[in-house]
Amino acid sequence: MNEETLLSRMTLQERIGQLLMAGFHGTEVPEELRSLIAEGRIGGVILFARNVESPAQTARLTASLQRIAREAGVPPLWISIDQEGGMVARLTEGVALMPGNMALGATEEPALAYEAASIAGRELRALGINMNYAPVLDVNNNAANPVIGVRSYGESPERVAAFGAEAVRGYAAAGVAAAAKHFPGHGDTSVDSHLDLPLVGHDRARLDAVELAPFRRAIAAGVDLIMTAHVRFPAIEPGGLPATLSPAVLTGLLRGELGFEGLITTDCMEMKAIANYYGTPEACVLAVAAGADQVLVSHTLELQRGALAAIEAAVRGGRIPAERIEAAARRSLRLKAAHGVLDAAASEAASASALAEVGCAAHLAVARDISERSVTLVRERGVLPLRRERTLAVTVAAAAQTIADEAVRASAGLGAALSALGLDCRDECVDASPSDARIAELSALAREGGWAQLVVGVYNAAFHPAQGRLVQALQASGLPLVVVALRNPYDLAAFPDADACVAVYENRPLALASAAKALLGVIPFRGALPVSLGEAYPAGWKEALA
Repeated sequence: MNEETLLSRMTLQERIGQLLMAGFHGTEVPEELRSLIAEGRIGGVILFARNVESPAQTARLTASLQRIAREAGVPPLWISIDQEGGMVARLTEGVALMPGNMALGATEEPALAYEAASIAGRELRALGINMNYAPVLDVNNNAANPVIGVRSYGESPERVAAFGAEAVRGYAAAGVAAAAKHFPGHGDTSVDSHLDLPLVGHDRARLDAVELAPFRRAIAAGVDLIMTAHVRFPAIEPGGLPATLSPAVLTGLLRGELGFEGLITTDCMEMKAIANYYGTPEACVLAVAAGADQVLVSHTLELQRGALAAIEAAVRGGRIPAERIEAAARRSLRLKAAHGVLDAAASEAASASALAEVGCAAHLAVARDISERSVTLVRERGVLPLRRERTLAVTVAAAAQTIADEAVRASAGLGAALSALGLDCRDECVDASPSDARIAELSALAREGGWAQLVVGVYNAAFHPAQGRLVQALQASGLPLVVVALRNPYDLAAFPDADACVAVYENRPLALASAAKALLGVIPFRGALPVSLGEAYPAGWKEALA
């Protein structure tokens, strides 16, 4: 049955259901989600780290979801995920986890974004996941941005546009619907929209030149979806509404001026930027009225049911024209048809046959190559490559900075990666905000003698001042000191006296291995800074070893 025939047979309630993407808890389908699918006739679900344990379990889960929809007479579901790569990824075990956007940007090779997206997309599709909320097209030109940072390709609109367009094409080649986010741009904010409502106060000329440029390129590349930002843009929407709820942004700008004909999806409507000011069900009504075709309610069954009821009441009460619902449902069904989602049997057969390639050696080799190409030498004063002598390595463990970092977990430190390459290295790990006692303990260890050099891996040090005190205390030992930024490259600006500074943009095991190889001279430093670290180290900077 084609999408138009399917749409013509749908009731208003069924059409409204196609607009909702719902999250849930657990690694199996809970009874409340079964009833939401059957009664709410929803369009799809979103998976988080809480839902996935392994590729095999994920494939079973997605097959169960589609079976439940089929048995309830509901069109095949969108099954979506935030698999951006790097530090924001829900699937991290048993898959070829690609480096994140800023690591890709550091390679200066947009073609690698295509390769990463096409492989990630093929693996997602093999697991029964047909929609990815990626790539991030925010231009990160604010060092204090707490939520985007390394999720961006960099501070240059041209760089972000070029890499983003290649990622869009890569997902398309894999048959996965891709969502460019967060429109019109979340890069120049200092507030996390998970926690409050940010504002980007630039004039329209600046927005056109910077924030909107990557989205224009993505539209030209045929992107399937664009996700809205819970951010205020007074130059476009003077009434104070966040972009997600603004007809001026969604219908006037995105549909009208930019000519986007794909599906407009919201970011999660339970985020505090929306929920605290408007309430989730009412905000869903406002978003659909503004032009959104899909509303994302990621966590709470009561709010998911409330959103469906509120939208239906708004249509019956005349706040939302029935034609608006019809257009939104049509876009979703049309996109499902284009990606083969409506052909459930063929989709399941394709997933089953491709499952063996998930996490295969060839895919892992591509991830490793990208990671190694991204390692960036920012400054060096004659201490690299590391001497193959006794070394003290202190690593700040990864920790969730925002809700987006759902699957960030502490891992082994840089010392372990260096030891794996044969270096005599002591590995010490500390929390993101080490205590004064722990700093004193490590300082004493560094001064006890017998060390040839120190390596310190910092993680979002700009948001955790104790890491700066840790580096200062270790530096007082007088030993050669190398600082490695394991997420935020802006951290390195705080350590002008370090003998060497290196950026790898993430703390995943692959990035630690790549950093260790470069520090020991096993591979060359090939990356370039995607962002500026003050005037001395502009975007594009790369230091050369003497």
